[in-house]
Amino acid sequence: MSLTHAPAGAVRQGSLRELNLALVLGRIAAADRPPSRADLATATGLTRATVSAVVEDLLAGRLVSESDPAPRSGAGRPARGLVLADQGPAGLGLEVNVDYLAVCVVDLAGQVRHRIVHRADLRPVAPADALARLVEIAGDARDEAAREGLTLVGAALAVPGLVDDAGLVRLAPNLGWRDVPVPALLAEHPPLVEQVPGVPPLVVDNEANLAALGELHSRPPGPSSFLHISGEVGIGAGIVLDGALFRGVRGWSGEIGHLPVHPEGRPCRCGGQGCLEQYAGQEAIVTAAGLARAELPADTATARLAELAEAGDPDALRALHDAGTALGVAVAGVVNLLDLDTVVLGGGYAALAPWLCPPVLAEIASRVLTAAWSPVTVRPSRLGAEAAAVGAAGSVARRIVAQPAGWLARSN
Repeated sequence: MSLTHAPAGAVRQGSLRELNLALVLGRIAAADRPPSRADLATATGLTRATVSAVVEDLLAGRLVSESDPAPRSGAGRPARGLVLADQGPAGLGLEVNVDYLAVCVVDLAGQVRHRIVHRADLRPVAPADALARLVEIAGDARDEAAREGLTLVGAALAVPGLVDDAGLVRLAPNLGWRDVPVPALLAEHPPLVEQVPGVPPLVVDNEANLAALGELHSRPPGPSSFLHISGEVGIGAGIVLDGALFRGVRGWSGEIGHLPVHPEGRPCRCGGQGCLEQYAGQEAIVTAAGLARAELPADTATARLAELAEAGDPDALRALHDAGTALGVAVAGVVNLLDLDTVVLGGGYAALAPWLCPPVLAEIASRVLTAAWSPVTVRPSRLGAEAAAVGAAGSVARRIVAQPAGWLARSN
C-alpha cells in the first residue's frame, strides 16, 4: 500500500510513536540523575507499558544505555537508571577561523570525544582550499570516532562572518570571503556524515552564535540570558535571551566587533572606522603589547600575552587594559540596550579574562544606567577557545535527541 493511501490512523500511530520517543529521550537527557522506567512514566504521564516499549527501542537503537542502580533503602531490588549512550550517533562540529581550522565530535551526552585544531593563517587561502583542508581533518576525526562505536550523523560549520539561511557566507571580512557557497563546495567531497531523516547533513552558522549555544548548554547550567563574546582576530557576539539564541531579522545579529568605539578612529576591514576589533581584536592587542605577530605561532599569541601580563610586563598590561576599556564601551551599549546581567568572554578572551574583566567592569559601572543596583557579571567562558566547534557539534547531538525516530529508522 502506498503512503498516499495509508489509513489516517496508521499515520497518527506513527506520529505518536515519534512523539513518545522524543518525549522519553528528552526526559533522560534533562534528568539530573539517571531515571528509572518508573520515574519516566511518572514524569511523562505515559503508561509503564508504553515507557517500557519506548525504552527498549531506544536501547536497541544505541540511544540510551542502562546505568547501575543508585543505592536505596527499603525492600525490593533497586531499578536500573537510564543515560544517554556513549556509543551510537554523534555530532560533528567544524570551524573555519582566521588562523585555525577546528574539528570536534560530541556524543549524545554532550561529551567531547575528539578535538583537532590545525593552526594556519587562512587569509591567503582560497575558500575551496580551506574547506578541502577542513574535510581532510574531519575525515581523521570521523575514523577515530568510528573506532569508538560512534557514527557521525550531522555536521555544523562555524565561520566568522554573515551566513544566510542557505549556508552562503555573505561576508567574512577577516577571511576575505564574500558570497562563498560553502554547502556546494563541501558537496564536491565525499560525505563526512551519514544522512538521517530529521537531521540536516550540514548547517552553516556564525561562529559566535554556535559558541553561545555551546555555553548555554554546558554543565552545570548557567543563566538563560547572556552576551557571549568571541575574541579572536575578529570579535563576534552571540546573544542568548531566555534560553534562545537571538538572531535578528536576517540572522546576522551580534556583530559587536564592528560597533564603533572611536568613530573617527582606525580604518577597519569592514569599510568602517574605529571599530571595536581594531582596538580589542587579538592582533590589535598583540601589536599594542609590542609583540611581533609574524614571529609568534598563532596558538601561542594569547598564551604569551598572559605570561607577560602575569609577570607584570607594563606593555602587555597597558595593551590589555586599553583593549578591555574599548571592549567595555561596546559591552555597556549592548547591556543598556538589552538589559543583560551576564557577559561571557570566550575565544582568546577567556585566557585573558583576569586582565580584561576589570576595565570592562569599570566601563559598565560608569556607562550602564542600572549598574549601581543591578550588577553585571563578566566572566570567562567555560569552553574557552573550543566553544564554537563544541557548540556546533553539540547542536547536532541535541537535534538527534529531539528527533530520535530518524536515527532509529536508519538503524532498523
